[in-house]
Amino acid sequence: MADEMKRHGFSQRWKDFPDYIIGITKEIWEDRGVETLNRYYADDIPVRSPMGVQRGNRSVIASTMATIHEFPNRELFGEDVIWSEHETGLLSSHRLLTTATHSADGAFGKASGKRFNIYVIADCAAKNDTIFDEWLIRDYGGIVRQLGMQPKKYAHRLIAREGGPGTCAKPFTPAIDVEGAYKGTGNDNEWGAQYASLLTRIMDKDFTCISSHYDRAVVGQYAGGQQRVSHGPVSQFWIALRSAFPNAEFKIHHTIGMDADMLPPRAAVRWSLEGKHEGWGAFGRPTGADVHVMGMCHAEFGPFAGPGQSGPTVRREWALYDEIAIWKQILMQTGEF
Repeated sequence: MADEMKRHGFSQRWKDFPDYIIGITKEIWEDRGVETLNRYYADDIPVRSPMGVQRGNRSVIASTMATIHEFPNRELFGEDVIWSEHETGLLSSHRLLTTATHSADGAFGKASGKRFNIYVIADCAAKNDTIFDEWLIRDYGGIVRQLGMQPKKYAHRLIAREGGPGTCAKPFTPAIDVEGAYKGTGNDNEWGAQYASLLTRIMDKDFTCISSHYDRAVVGQYAGGQQRVSHGPVSQFWIALRSAFPNAEFKIHHTIGMDADMLPPRAAVRWSLEGKHEGWGAFGRPTGADVHVMGMCHAEFGPFAGPGQSGPTVRREWALYDEIAIWKQILMQTGEF
């Protein structure tokens, strides 16, 4: 690890790359070191999330301050950093459990005093102590639900607040993406390849791979603040998503596998699902709207195999997409105003 850090210009302050990622996250968002974004984020960094693309650290600074204002006791607990080396630096897939109280008026309405606990996954490319490319999914739907609102209604109000379908901020699609300096696709580790293969089978509607390759005691943490335990409930999460977009094209964009750092073998995969809202599923009545789903997943493997299974199985899974961004795309096209 020391060689990789030195090779890509990281300071000796950090003992390794996970220490850097977890350390600057706390420094920026919990210790209120917002001005450090002028150093830790490149001036022209593209930050892609399902809600759109931000360009430059100034926009990141502004949104960070707004979040701190609305949720002043927000905490971000780094659960894992799955990382790989590439030609231009290091790439991390950082999973956080974040919790906060809605204590001030802001983007989520008048202060409700309610708390939320949700997951975030951020893929960050970095060198010289600076992040220069980022992909981010926070469980926006999980926040909305735990603050007492419904994702569809919240997305409707968000569009109206931003001026209507014609002028509101556009959710992320490949058409509005910008070219960044990171062009890698991860590494060729076996655990990443195995998990990517499982996700591909699931999106090919082969849901039997969950009962054959997931532990019977698997625990899944999913979009919308959902926790699912064992094969049936985990299958239902994936079926609900795929059935809403039954003919959408599934693509894997980035894959990392790791077996190190005193943790189980694990994998991080960034993917997309693009097509029409043609089926009943996680997003209600089919509308025919064109939708782009940005997805990120983490998985951990374990040694237990049940009847009919062989080899390591998936014991824990985290799968995030942004319900609000999806509803926003649907409502912008259906004109339900």
